Amino acid sequence: MLYLVPDREIAPSLDWHQRFQHLAATCPSKLLQAYYQAGAVAPDTPIAETPLLALDLETTGLNPNLHDIISIGLVPVSGNNIYTSQARHWLVKSPSGLPADSVQYHRITHDALANAPDLLEILPGFLEQIAGKILLVHCADIERKFLHSALLTRLGTGLEIPVIDTMALEARLHRARPQSLWQRWRKQPQTSIRLAASRSRYGLPDYLPHHAVTDAIACAELFQAQVAARFDWQTPVAELWS
Repeated sequence: MLYLVPDREIAPSLDWHQRFQHLAATCPSKLLQAYYQAGAVAPDTPIAETPLLALDLETTGLNPNLHDIISIGLVPVSGNNIYTSQARHWLVKSPSGLPADSVQYHRITHDALANAPDLLEILPGFLEQIAGKILLVHCADIERKFLHSALLTRLGTGLEIPVIDTMALEARLHRARPQSLWQRWRKQPQTSIRLAASRSRYGLPDYLPHHAVTDAIACAELFQAQVAARFDWQTPVAELWS
């Protein structure tokens, strides 16, 4: 995964259950209508009873208007269980080409994408997998903006997804207060909330980054550690989603 600095989040108070009912009735795409019709859990559903799916995207850059999704990883999660045997991974053709410098990050080459399908070809299977789920992501800007832009180009309408952002959960703790004058004077760096740094604070092991499935697993493990350390499995999902 490449990272953007989070800017605007969808309001945490948003009721995704109601929002999906509205989208199912108004979305112009039949394909997306079916996704929205699957619905979302009620806001007061405990995390332990919430169907979760860890998601990671690999992209050719950071600008969703210029760059493309080239890899998608999904891993089902339920409470303390991460179902790695049910993980899904897709390589996706890049309509705008594969910049040479992006290969340094995700190690996906031109040869690997030579016979990859366009996102539109895998979209039905992808939407079927995520239907009814709350997605676990680390840095929601990546998944939301890239999926929205990609579907807007192909279907004429974007995609709205409910997520629990593990980066945002770390930001609640480590970015809740601005740095003091003394910290700024000493040019003390802010606590990193990137995936690897966040995992290390919970004693989780290092993984080779920038593989969609591996990063999805890493995000799922981080979320489980966050819940165990700072929340509770009976926490209503609306307290964590955005």
